[in-house]
Amino acid sequence: MAATPEMRASDGDRDRVAAALREHVAEGRLTVDEFNERLESVYQSRTYGELAKLTSDLPEIDLHTLPATVKPQAEPPAQAGRKQTATRAAWASFVGTNAVLWAIWLMSSMGSGHATYPWPLWVTLFWGIPLLVGTVFGTGPGHGHGRERRR
Repeated sequence: MAATPEMRASDGDRDRVAAALREHVAEGRLTVDEFNERLESVYQSRTYGELAKLTSDLPEIDLHTLPATVKPQAEPPAQAGRKQTATRAAWASFVGTNAVLWAIWLMSSMGSGHATYPWPLWVTLFWGIPLLVGTVFGTGPGHGHGRERRR
């Protein structure tokens, strides 16, 4: 039996219309305020006809053909610039600190008359290796692990 405008809608029918409205907001066809108004009306609707009026000015969306995952969007240039700045700052801090530590070691070795144990090596290795790996593989400073999804 074909659905007529007077037939009662189910909760599932209302949920499908609500999902379609969410997609229209994501596509920019509706503002958030319009969406909220229509969503309130969706859950007050009793018939197919009332539901149809809420989406009559919008193109039809087949919810079964929507992608299962959202493709990551290219990051804005400002965000990429912040990542570069954070990486440069981390490297500058690394180089500056290590220069001071190695200078202290060199002066103490020269003052004692013989080469002492190169203790700054541990700072250089345990700080430098993760910094290098993060810079090369994009997981260092400013390269957050949790990607935010914009809708």
